[in-house]
Amino acid sequence: MRGTMKRLVPIVPTIALAACNAGSRSVPWTISQPTAQQAIPQWQAQHLARRACREAAHGDVQCEALILNKSPHGKEPGWGAQDIEAAYNLPSATRGSGQVVAIVDAYDNPRVAKDLAKYRSHFALPKAKFYKYNQDGEQSNYPKGDVGWGVEIDLDVEMVSASCPNCTIYLVEANSTDASDTVTAEDQAVKLGAHITSNSFECYGFTGCNESQGFETPGITYVAAAGDKAYGIGAPMALASVVSVGGTLLSKSGSTYGEVVWPDTGGGCATQVAKPSWQHDPGCTGRTANDVAAVAWNLAEYDTYGGYTGWVIMGGTSAATPIVAGAFALAGNGTKQDGGKTFWTLKSKKIQKDLHVISSGNDGCPPSLGGSYLCTAGTTQFGTYSGPTGWGTPNDVGAF
Repeated sequence: MRGTMKRLVPIVPTIALAACNAGSRSVPWTISQPTAQQAIPQWQAQHLARRACREAAHGDVQCEALILNKSPHGKEPGWGAQDIEAAYNLPSATRGSGQVVAIVDAYDNPRVAKDLAKYRSHFALPKAKFYKYNQDGEQSNYPKGDVGWGVEIDLDVEMVSASCPNCTIYLVEANSTDASDTVTAEDQAVKLGAHITSNSFECYGFTGCNESQGFETPGITYVAAAGDKAYGIGAPMALASVVSVGGTLLSKSGSTYGEVVWPDTGGGCATQVAKPSWQHDPGCTGRTANDVAAVAWNLAEYDTYGGYTGWVIMGGTSAATPIVAGAFALAGNGTKQDGGKTFWTLKSKKIQKDLHVISSGNDGCPPSLGGSYLCTAGTTQFGTYSGPTGWGTPNDVGAF
């Protein structure tokens, strides 16, 4: 099943601002606090969704999974595995064997294997090659804590399954949302043999939340969510060693898929992070994010943990991130990447061929930026690039 993409009219979002400063590499992060004048995200202001996890405490990471209050299309269960494969022209059925994608999350979902099996059966995917570990690499003694992270865990493993059903999936569960535990789990994923790690969490406006050392092992592709508070930068997505993943809204008419910017995706300019040598855009003196994007709204998840009894509809760059991680696995180049460099160094013809360029929508712009490419798609101020969705979404895996 294959789909084609078309341009859609822009969606005008509610402006939601987040902090734009991030800490320097190899030291703990320092991110400025949001101000009281900043708007709340559209999903929250319009009661479209609610957080799966409770709000993070000072110095902790926030999971990005959002539970929609109702399906935007009035159908159950939302975009499924075949939609993801078709919209992005992914070679999901024939590639990915032998590739290891590690999901790093906090706390435990004791029903994740059963939920994953149900998801894969429903969408006619092969039996999962799935292994669960604690942050010490043990397949026992799993952590206790916020059951909301169980929703995040199900979403992550199911979205990797949707884009790369033949991949081997490792779930590494950190003891808590504290930075020291998430970094330990990150390092453990590498020790276990992951080629790619997928991180659907972010630190917003806190000091000392993530350390860059956990995301700099050569030969590993680190993929991280851009967040769900609209324009702004956090950790670890702003690290130069990390592929920062923004979000889109996906639509379908007949067999044709289209995308615009998801108005609550994070992205922007990390002014305190040294600009990578492979970035050359004019509007940001530091690290510019995002690098790439995928669908972040109206996705099907099967969940029977924490009070849920089956299908739920999900959103957030929590969904986009593992989809992109799966695309890297399909390409088989996880050990050869250097953060988002692969996208920033593509030739124009390659971008047009191997990525769906997003040309409509924005993620909320500070007055100083106006309609800048850092927060608005389709400006042509820096070619086809835009901060909310990077260089675009997958069109097969030639760009990965």
